[in-house]
Amino acid sequence: MATVLIPILRRTAIGVSVLVLAGCANFSADGGYGEVSRLTQERVGQPVVLAKTTADGDQRTSDEVRVLLAQPLTADAAVKIALMNNPALRTSLAELGVSEAQFVQAGRMRNPGFSFGKMRGGDEVEIERSVSFDVIGLLTLPTRSGIEKRRFEQAKLMAAGQAVQLANATRKAYFTAVAAAQSAAFAEQVRGAAEASVELADRMTKVGNWSKLDQARERAFYQDTQTQLARARHEATATREQLVRLLGLWDAQQSLQLPDRLPDLPTDLRDGRDAEAQAMAQRLDVLIARRDVEATASALGLTRATRFINVLDAGYANKSTNGAPRENGYEISLELPIFDWGGARVAEAQGLYMQAVHRTADKAVRARSEVREAYSAYRTTYDIARHYRDDVVPLRKKISDEVLLRYNGMLASVFELLADAREQLSSVNTAIETQRDFWIADTALQAAINGAGANE
Repeated sequence: MATVLIPILRRTAIGVSVLVLAGCANFSADGGYGEVSRLTQERVGQPVVLAKTTADGDQRTSDEVRVLLAQPLTADAAVKIALMNNPALRTSLAELGVSEAQFVQAGRMRNPGFSFGKMRGGDEVEIERSVSFDVIGLLTLPTRSGIEKRRFEQAKLMAAGQAVQLANATRKAYFTAVAAAQSAAFAEQVRGAAEASVELADRMTKVGNWSKLDQARERAFYQDTQTQLARARHEATATREQLVRLLGLWDAQQSLQLPDRLPDLPTDLRDGRDAEAQAMAQRLDVLIARRDVEATASALGLTRATRFINVLDAGYANKSTNGAPRENGYEISLELPIFDWGGARVAEAQGLYMQAVHRTADKAVRARSEVREAYSAYRTTYDIARHYRDDVVPLRKKISDEVLLRYNGMLASVFELLADAREQLSSVNTAIETQRDFWIADTALQAAINGAGANE
């Protein structure tokens, strides 16, 4: 009997080895970065560029960043720099390696066990040897590998989601920084007008042509403009530094050039009729939730399959005693479900599955609502910005022209001229803010459709 079992066990071991080697998962060539880059480019128009860990790779990245910073920065160029240079994004991408390692590990069998025992009783020596294999691990290997593969796909979606979030945050920071710099320049003009007004008021008061009350009012306005200018300059610095952080710039690279003004309003608006459908098909957080449901469902199936047989090891064993023929055989180790029938594990898996299902439904409801809200903000800010551009600012300019004509005809005082100039600058500054709000709303709409939500 023993002589018959030895060839059978040998053929079984060979067959197991071939099956395991054939089913072993291997590391991918790019670690999943290619898929992350593709998902990101489809949503923000820019790929994720993985910086090589070599000195040459870092130098090439620095050279590309330097070329982009050598000219006035655009929103697209800012996103490109962030996706290749942001340290936090590099940290997130490194987590892909952990997920892939878990996927590869799940596709490999547990190492076989070997035991050796030696017993001596007087002149008799007894030696026992055995080799065991994890049979349940072998049988469930395809299922476990499939679960971890879906986890790896989910990790790639999460990495792409973080890249898309970074791109959206960079675009918002870019438009905010440009608008703040533009507002600071206009605040400087307002302060200049107030300074000229207060100097004229002081001279006219000295000769008795202006009351001290009106002089105090002009000086109070001038002091207010000083405060507003200081705040505007700080806002320009703070928003610029926020952009610098997102771009991952360091030392000399911080000397980026921002344009003097925001981009013009687009002539064609986005169509909001298909925005909700696009969000359901493209939003990464919705796709991640769906992958979570699939992985949890597979894990639930695995739990049900192994609820009674949790540990099953089989292997070859032989025993030899001095002065006696060697004994060969096999042994099986099985955990008996006497106290734990696996019901708690199945109940836990079912609870996790229902959590994933309800979480996905919640993501879908939130996504559709966020798209509708974002599109409303997009259209509203566009209408307001266009109203200021086409109606308010031209009307203020027309009023200024009329006041200037009256001043030239000696029908208006210089203070009326200065006051009107201040009001015109104020309307222009509001127009800058409305234009900034539109571009931020445009970015938020893109995030609601493609990324992880308009409010994240």
